[in-house]
Amino acid sequence: MSSEEFEKLQEIFKSLYDELKLMPDRLLKCQGEEKKRLVRTFDERHGEAVEVLQGMEQELIGVPSSYRNTMSTKLRLYRRDLGKLQREVKSSDLSSTFSTRPADGAYGIYSSQNEHSTQLQSQRALLLQGHEHLNNASQSIERSQRIAAETDQIGVDIIEELGEQREQLDRTRDRLANTGENLSRSRKILRAMSRRLMTNKLLLSVIILMELAILGAVVYLKFFRK
Repeated sequence: MSSEEFEKLQEIFKSLYDELKLMPDRLLKCQGEEKKRLVRTFDERHGEAVEVLQGMEQELIGVPSSYRNTMSTKLRLYRRDLGKLQREVKSSDLSSTFSTRPADGAYGIYSSQNEHSTQLQSQRALLLQGHEHLNNASQSIERSQRIAAETDQIGVDIIEELGEQREQLDRTRDRLANTGENLSRSRKILRAMSRRLMTNKLLLSVIILMELAILGAVVYLKFFRK
């Protein structure tokens, strides 16, 4: 909440109050249906002013305490003045009668008051419209900020997921490297075993040949040489 919105609502209240404070005097100069219409108009404007004060009170949330104290004082004064006007209207002698045709001077004052009231209503409408546009813009900004925050969170999640996948790929690469080293050692061991096997076969062949030679020599010496 900002002090700018509080000031806009304050301008709306002032325009309503300027219109309301003219009505007690106008009630004393009219009668019948016109007086009833003025009372209904006063009630409507009074309700709008109360709603504006409630909006101003909402604007006090979240502002610094020093500024909030000043605005709270203004709110109390506005409520007091609004209550005073309401009491004046209620205490007006609604049963009093006046001439149905006002004097020229009174008619001039009444016309001037009507013109001033019309101007106040126009200003109030413009302020309300501006306040509505400001609220719409604020809501649009909030939606954009919320979407941006969600997008940032999605980006963070994607980055974290990519980081996890990279770690998994690093671990897989390390396992593949270890597997390659193990395969290399296995191939070396198999080659060594193959060499030993060939060596053993050669030695065994040599031993067999030597034994056959010795056996032949023994047989020759025993049976053929006399």
